[in-house]
Amino acid sequence: MDGDGTRDARGTHANPVPRPAGPPEAPPLPPRPPAMPTVPPLPDGSAFLTWLRTPRPDAAPGVWRFGHRPRPDEEPERVPGRQLISGALIAFLVGWLIWSLLWNGYLGGWWLLPLYAMIPDSWAEPHSFAAVVVVYAYYVIIGLIIAVGVGRLGRWGELWRRYGPPAWRRSTAPASVRPPAPEEDPAEWPALRAAGASDAADRLATEARQGLMRDVDHARITRAWQGVRNGRHSLATFTGAVLREGSAACAHPSGARDLPGRQARHDLLTGQVRVGTTADDPRNPYAYRGTGLALGPDLLGTSLLAVGPAGSGKTGTLVRPLAESLCLHALAGRAAVVVVGAAGSGLGPADAYDVVVRVGDQESMYDLDLYGGTTDPDEAAAILAEALVGDLADPHPGSDTRRSTTVLAQLLGPYRAVHGRFPSVPELRRLLDGAPGPLAELRAGLESAGHESLLRELDARERQLAHPGDVGGVLADRIALLDRPAFAGFFDTSGQSRPFSLKALDHPVRVRIDLPARGHADASRILARLVLAQFTASVTVREDRSLFACLILDDATGVVTPEAVRGIQRLRSAGAGAVLTLRTLDDVPRPLRGPLLGATGCRVALSGVTPWDGQDFAEVWGKEWTEARDVTDRQIIAETPAGKAVHALRRVITGKAPTARAVTVRQVERERWSASELAHAVPPGHAVLSLTNVKGEHAPPLLVDLRG
Repeated sequence: MDGDGTRDARGTHANPVPRPAGPPEAPPLPPRPPAMPTVPPLPDGSAFLTWLRTPRPDAAPGVWRFGHRPRPDEEPERVPGRQLISGALIAFLVGWLIWSLLWNGYLGGWWLLPLYAMIPDSWAEPHSFAAVVVVYAYYVIIGLIIAVGVGRLGRWGELWRRYGPPAWRRSTAPASVRPPAPEEDPAEWPALRAAGASDAADRLATEARQGLMRDVDHARITRAWQGVRNGRHSLATFTGAVLREGSAACAHPSGARDLPGRQARHDLLTGQVRVGTTADDPRNPYAYRGTGLALGPDLLGTSLLAVGPAGSGKTGTLVRPLAESLCLHALAGRAAVVVVGAAGSGLGPADAYDVVVRVGDQESMYDLDLYGGTTDPDEAAAILAEALVGDLADPHPGSDTRRSTTVLAQLLGPYRAVHGRFPSVPELRRLLDGAPGPLAELRAGLESAGHESLLRELDARERQLAHPGDVGGVLADRIALLDRPAFAGFFDTSGQSRPFSLKALDHPVRVRIDLPARGHADASRILARLVLAQFTASVTVREDRSLFACLILDDATGVVTPEAVRGIQRLRSAGAGAVLTLRTLDDVPRPLRGPLLGATGCRVALSGVTPWDGQDFAEVWGKEWTEARDVTDRQIIAETPAGKAVHALRRVITGKAPTARAVTVRQVERERWSASELAHAVPPGHAVLSLTNVKGEHAPPLLVDLRG
């Protein structure tokens, strides 16, 4: 049983070997190795138990919930420190003055009348102990009454909380986690005990205390237990695996229990990865200021678009942490991830992935399936047409690539019927060019097999070749970009390589696809469109949508097409999401910018965006009602000689004429973030982002420090 409680997924190869010259002996994605690697134990289980028991209160979307302390929605009125200290000092001096006047009798003896009325005459003897005690107690009571009055007037309590020992303890003392009750302690696995699996719960609790369990182990076993509760597996099978292997039970098919290294902060109990800290800025809502900001599958399920120039931190502060987090989710059996980027772009080590496809590298162990693993010619034609000429279609939402799909289907269907497979890149190029030899050979094969309907398809293709507006020439020119010596041996359809297909995304698999770094920019864009088209086609037909699937495109330049936007809109209901990064929205056709921003629920504008990019973000974020203050200074005109003399003296001292200030407060509707603010007011290393989760809850645009 694997991490999601289902069948085994594909495995991993840590060290790539040269591409085989003949058919591989092993399956395309090898199974899990028999011996599962272990992780070194902690000195004790205190670190894991502290992490597990730390409270995670419910919070707004995007808030880092680990140890989060909720704040009020509105900012409380805060007195400036200088005013608070001076007011407290003045109140103390006033209290001291009142006590001095009472003590020295300047205010009369009326304040002693209650004392004289309460004590008997016999206590008034000289040097009576009882009289001395009562009198001084009365003095203390009067002093306390004065102190309480001036203390409330001078805000001594707020001064104590802000600058006294309570503030010192908050800043120096670590957060203490109260040990939960045994029946509520997550480290004791109460759900397993309630279901009658006490032996398995005892085994897991013991290994947690001994430091043999990690956060990935806890998430993976929790995922497997969900499979038991859903009825996919029996309780006996789960219990036997836990009693036999302990915290290593239900492991990922690769046998890995953690990544080689982590660069970001992860909380697998909530599924979040921390990407920054919201700035203490007046433009941020008070409840978000100073809180950690995190992303997870609940937010990525609405897809994410990040726009920022080169060097703004898209890869290092967003793509790399998200890829790392989703790889951890895959090890826990909760996600499948495909990361696409240029070779050497820093998307994580190869050991962190199960499958690494290095397009153009002859030592790459895996190949990329050009047809997405499908056997349907029409589906393969639709995917390939989107990859080849999707960017040439009219970018208006109503347009499509149906003509190109028809041309490809007229060739792929007959070829598969004759050869039992789809054509390779050189073969498809010759067919699209209309070379008489391949077409005649294909016709002979169809006639000998008696495929009359496919012969009609081939006849239609040959008739269209003579038309000047035939799209076959455009498709041939585009497929020629993949028919280069650098890609020789790739996209093979004869069974001589290990082609990876995105049909494998119904397993918790980790995939990285390295596109050619330089010299093949157009081919890289075609391959990126191909992967996106295959991803949207495969995840929407999965049976188990509880396994979150995510595609990360480190550079989506030339990838956004009308069909791609429609595909991204369908991901949310399919339990999947996409992460796209762009240097500028100018890389997207103007008619598609609004639909793209509308199709993604999470939008990120990094530091350095242009004003015209900022205008698109400002429009999609809309406006809000704010309180505007208009301050007017009006010169005061003195009417009397004394007033004129005072005004003249003030003018000599201050150098300004006496004025009276008038403040007008009104409600106005303004943009949440204007294009100018996005272009010029976002500091380096910061970003403005808005978030929406799959439930429809959203967070307003927030200024976030991605380095925090």
